[in-house]
Amino acid sequence: MDENLEINPYLITVVDENGEEHIFEELDRIELTDDNDVEQRYVAVTPYEPNPDEILESYDELIILKVEEDEDGETFLSAIEDQDEFDEIGQIFEERLSEYYEIAEDDE
Repeated sequence: MDENLEINPYLITVVDENGEEHIFEELDRIELTDDNDVEQRYVAVTPYEPNPDEILESYDELIILKVEEDEDGETFLSAIEDQDEFDEIGQIFEERLSEYYEIAEDDE
């Protein structure tokens, strides 16, 4: 591997309901068409850690979010409320990311 290889992560800044900013690294993105021919978009992210010594610790959490638009066309990310939808999308991301990341089962 080239020691001079520089990897620039795709970062997403999210402002929560309390006005606090959180930075995430996007690991993957998928677009699907639902039963009503409506395109649905999803992202898999992990909390961003700028310190290389702490990257392994920050990559222990995979967050799956739905990409939505409000009535003004502004894009925002939201939690997937429907458990069946979450399970389906989680399985897709797990299959896509398992080649690059070790994915452990959640015991919740």
